[in-house]
Amino acid sequence: MAWIYVIIAGLLEVAWTVGLKTSEGFTRPGISVLTLAGVILSFILLALGMRTLPMGTVYTIWTGIGVIGSVTFGIIVFGESRDALRLTCVALILIGIVGLKFVAKE
Repeated sequence: MAWIYVIIAGLLEVAWTVGLKTSEGFTRPGISVLTLAGVILSFILLALGMRTLPMGTVYTIWTGIGVIGSVTFGIIVFGESRDALRLTCVALILIGIVGLKFVAKE
């Protein structure tokens, strides 16, 4: 169950990161409230995952999901750069996430 918490927390990190962008500096109240709710729920789930999983692994996976998801969302929705070097760096992050998942002791 802890891994599910971490994965959902990571997906919520993507959501609140997008919320930060679309809230336009917290000037859009509805999106701002949803963004803050996403931050809080993401941190709660992150903390639940850390109850039984190694802190360093959980934090790395959580931020990795956030990075990869945010970059992907930015490319698809906001038309951000698809530069080969940028995508290579994201691929390296993905390799690190997968590697940590396999070496983590539950």
